Amino acid sequence: MKLAGLETLVAGGDGPHRTAVILLHGYAMSAAALAPFGGSLGLAAQFLFPEGPVANLPRGRAWWTVDEGRRKAALHDGPRDLQDERPPGLPAARELLNRYVTACREQLRPQRLVLGGFSQGAMLALDWQLHCPQGADALLLFSASRLNFEAWQTHRAALRQLPVLMTHGRQDTDLALAAGQRLRDFATAAGAAVTWVEFDAGHEIPLQAWRAARKFLRELV
Repeated sequence: MKLAGLETLVAGGDGPHRTAVILLHGYAMSAAALAPFGGSLGLAAQFLFPEGPVANLPRGRAWWTVDEGRRKAALHDGPRDLQDERPPGLPAARELLNRYVTACREQLRPQRLVLGGFSQGAMLALDWQLHCPQGADALLLFSASRLNFEAWQTHRAALRQLPVLMTHGRQDTDLALAAGQRLRDFATAAGAAVTWVEFDAGHEIPLQAWRAARKFLRELV
């Protein structure tokens, strides 16, 4: 389907207490990379996988443009923590996601909405939650980092009592494990009900993270 102008893959179905789960792909990825994840969970929920708006990449799509030269130079020094990054395209991506969530609520009318994503998609999901008054009922954050952290600090009250699942690989060579741990500590200090899962792998969503997501969502659904 298409929502708010974004092509969207849909998986799963409707349960008696209908839940919509929106999952945002990472940088240089596609919705198709995440879609099997949603369908395989076997939950009474409808999973939506929108395609990011940025297409001028060597492969995949993105939610905002990234300076590839700068990114590669930073990775040369090891896995990153993006707390001081202020992507110029972030406000536009946040507004696009806001339109998307609004369209989802108006057209699908779910009783609860869960928002999440992987890497860049996870950071956008959290940024949206911090800035938008009618936030999601829970967050799924796979392999993320703090971003534009000075601004995030001023909106931290939006996380109070919010169920949040965070997963991160100990061998992540893109976003450092320490970056994920600091994100966890930020959300916990803000009052979120954080479920934290570390796993022995890299920048990915392995079976351990899949199982944690299924347990987390099953309790909500």
